[in-house]
Amino acid sequence: MVSASLGGPRRPPCVLVTGFEPFGGDSANPSWMSAQALHGRLVLGHRVVAARLPTTFGDAAAALRELLGHFRPELVLCTGQAGGRTALSLERIAINVDDARIPDNAGAQPVDAPVVPGGPAAYFSTLPIKAMRAALMDAGLRAEVSQTAGTFVCNHVFYALMHELATRPALARTRGGFMHVPWLPSQGQPSMPLAEIVQGLQLALEAALANVSDIRQGAGALD
Repeated sequence: MVSASLGGPRRPPCVLVTGFEPFGGDSANPSWMSAQALHGRLVLGHRVVAARLPTTFGDAAAALRELLGHFRPELVLCTGQAGGRTALSLERIAINVDDARIPDNAGAQPVDAPVVPGGPAAYFSTLPIKAMRAALMDAGLRAEVSQTAGTFVCNHVFYALMHELATRPALARTRGGFMHVPWLPSQGQPSMPLAEIVQGLQLALEAALANVSDIRQGAGALD
């Protein structure tokens, strides 16, 4: 590393935020639209880098691995669209299974296949999801802790992210997790305006950066 005194000002640390391209017949994906809106912003002294992932098994994980190696972010928040959800959903756990109800954008439809052969059954998010939820709710936004990220490409990327952070020494200090966002009003009901999703994404990043440890607060589910 070149000393700051020998060159220009040192670049701020990086936060990586990802979203997905549209899928399932939709013309837009609010996960990418909201991530893109934050690209280049400074959030608590961290530069936001936004990237769009393909909604395809395998390719999405490979693209994420390349981004992690290139940027070496301090924090990663991957996002995806979950039509039918009413709130910003902070995911607790990623599971090692691909089980697609619909084909991905390349026509692949894996059934009961591992994300990482031989990998652990699951990984927990290393982000302070309850503190993030509290920050969102304090701002008047609908937010929840979700116990499942599904078994489509969103969970595929979430699991791939956590596996990389757990097994790649260069990323040992990087924290990461996943958040689902609702449809936009133009896509159906229930939904959330894009401006609220963007606001929620920034607040979630701020809370994640400000809280290394999570708060102890009930946010479980009965079903």
